[in-house]
Amino acid sequence: MCTSVQPIEWTSDLKNQNFDGIVLVTQSHDTLPSELEFLKAPLQDYSSVDSSLGQEVVILKVPGLPGNRLVFASTGPLNRDYDDVRRFSDAACNGIKRALKAGMQRPLLVCPPHKDYKNSSMVAALGALQALYMPLEVREWNVKASDHKVCVLGLWAAQEAHGKRLVELADALESGSSLSPLRLACRDIGGTDPERMAAPRAAEYVQELFKDSPVKVEVVSSVKVLEKEYPCLAAVNRCADSVPRHQGRVIKLQYCGEGPIQTTLMLVGKGITYDTGGADIKAGGFMAGMHRDKCGAAAVAGFFQILAKLKPKHLKVIGSMAMVRNSVGSDCYVADELVVSRAGRRVRVGNTDAEGRMVMVDLLCEMKEKAATEKCPQLFTIATLTGHAIRAMGPDYSIIMDNGPAHRNKNAAQWQKAGEALGDVFEVSTIRREDYEFHKGKSEYEDILQCNNLPSSATPRGHQTPAAFLIMASGLDKAPLPYSHVDIAGSSGPFPGVPTGSPILAMATYYILSDSL
Repeated sequence: MCTSVQPIEWTSDLKNQNFDGIVLVTQSHDTLPSELEFLKAPLQDYSSVDSSLGQEVVILKVPGLPGNRLVFASTGPLNRDYDDVRRFSDAACNGIKRALKAGMQRPLLVCPPHKDYKNSSMVAALGALQALYMPLEVREWNVKASDHKVCVLGLWAAQEAHGKRLVELADALESGSSLSPLRLACRDIGGTDPERMAAPRAAEYVQELFKDSPVKVEVVSSVKVLEKEYPCLAAVNRCADSVPRHQGRVIKLQYCGEGPIQTTLMLVGKGITYDTGGADIKAGGFMAGMHRDKCGAAAVAGFFQILAKLKPKHLKVIGSMAMVRNSVGSDCYVADELVVSRAGRRVRVGNTDAEGRMVMVDLLCEMKEKAATEKCPQLFTIATLTGHAIRAMGPDYSIIMDNGPAHRNKNAAQWQKAGEALGDVFEVSTIRREDYEFHKGKSEYEDILQCNNLPSSATPRGHQTPAAFLIMASGLDKAPLPYSHVDIAGSSGPFPGVPTGSPILAMATYYILSDSL
């Protein structure tokens, strides 16, 4: 597997000539700690001739520093009601991009700790690594499989313990070794084009990814099995199945940590490798970017790679990636069809562009069945599901919704708090009675209506109602299990651009790193 990984090193020596430039991320040169006091003078001199210092990323020649170069990327003010830790990742990302333009190959990222943001240095490191990601297609097309945007990324810390911890967590959450790409895997699966990451090739990627790791992988490819076990998914897959390279896959993952299991996470990710809309085809240019409709499944894979790296104890995680192409053609499923879900609910198709809930619902039902024998199970669906999520909350924000048991456990609130730690931010939404009413069958033919015939962005409560559908069509409304639906349509990243990996950082913070941050 061709990776985009560059080594990460720690140093406390700001004049370490193993590096060829410093990228300084902080609020202002006036707020530098004593260890960085000597950087104030050149920055003050620069500010006397350029008033944009602190507003734009600038580069200075500073003799004595590595490469005689200093990139200053200000976070801007940090004390306003609406400021959060993302100021550090944004500044670091912009600073590293400027360093690349300057020709740096061994940048040293310097982000002194901030009293109000204890994880600021880690968040800055993750922002820098976001800028250094190299797409899978580019890596595979390069003559040298080891090519990276930089040779090494340095992380500065005044204390050895802090520096080593920075490298350890950055390695686990983002970069990894050449055999162990982590959030990288999420970006590879989510961002790669619909042919390179079509379902069969995605399955091969995941199998290679977890070879010789504590994560077990099972791939379901038989169309007969899909039709029997996951009839709603099979309906979406029906058209693509006639093209061998587009045939659907269900990728099942399992991790079981050492010691008595205390919590079992059960994750279902939407992996639509390309979404044409099906018979309700996306017209007017809205089809571009629909290879990114697999970021939910990609996040599931990325989280499992963090599990494989950090090996948390007392935690079991079961995951399903629904890798299907929503194609249009003579054999595509259509509105008005009745499909009986795995839970025995008669579902009337209302819009074939609501395929995400269809491919996940039977896998969610399967998780519900398995939960009966698991310790403290918590069920989740993760999906780039609705345009309404973006309209309601704007880009850059994940939305999480709890059913009754999960709400009583304060699951959404805890995810939101965990996301704040590393800048993987959430808005909490609520599933209401109107959402269930919306999906009740409108005639005696069907139990449940899959969707209306409008896009979600034109439908009132367009991001909440799919959660109610998933609960009803999977039979979770009859099971007292905690379940949360996560819509990452806004937070998965811009197109064109690099996927963010959301909500991996929030999951890792809450379930694995809560004692480390």
